[in-house]
Amino acid sequence: MNKKLIVICLFFLFLISFNLVAQEEFKFGDTPVSESETIKVEPPKPAWIQIGAPLAVLGFFFGLVLTVFKMIPYRDTKIHFNLQELPVAAQRGIGMAVIMFGISFGFGAFEARYQIGLHGSAEAYFHEMGLGKLIAITHAHLIGFTTSFFIIGIPFSMHFKRLKIYQLIFPLGLAASLTDIISWWGIKYVTSNFEYITWWCGAVFSICYIWMLIGLVRIIFFPKVHWFPDYINDETLKKED
Repeated sequence: MNKKLIVICLFFLFLISFNLVAQEEFKFGDTPVSESETIKVEPPKPAWIQIGAPLAVLGFFFGLVLTVFKMIPYRDTKIHFNLQELPVAAQRGIGMAVIMFGISFGFGAFEARYQIGLHGSAEAYFHEMGLGKLIAITHAHLIGFTTSFFIIGIPFSMHFKRLKIYQLIFPLGLAASLTDIISWWGIKYVTSNFEYITWWCGAVFSICYIWMLIGLVRIIFFPKVHWFPDYINDETLKKED
């Protein structure tokens, strides 16, 4: 009987000591927590910033386009340029460069899709990106967009000089590319609503780029294939028909 009593007493002593240790371990002390150890949660930005900032960047796009079109209005110039009249080597080189830029454009689209799938969203991708990398990709894409649009935009615009709507495509694509890059900074530092701007700009410059690319490939590699813009642009085709 005494042994049972001793075991019961020891068991209760064990429970009491364990409870005291646990209380001591998880007890909140009087020592203040350092500021570096706290988790800071930024307050949500006001609605006028979350909505107004993306709209302001969208307004920048339209303002840039209108400014360029106002300063350099459309007019039918006297220059005569036909891609099919260039030296054969120039036609082959332009054709190959256009195709290679098209391939690189496709890989760029796949890379963007891969990164978004890897991080879950464009917002997460840019938030996890360091400032140095954002500066680097901004620099690389500014050069890449400018070069690729320049390579295909100049011969395209010179060949279709009499089509007013075709003279809009080249600068429209460049303006959308610049606005797209600006929206990346907005996603990281302002609001995730800039994601709508970057998707819209991506659609605009993709349509412009593919439109010019297909036009150049058709002119250089399939010179006998014509459709109605060719007859508007080239008066000799009307005479031949």
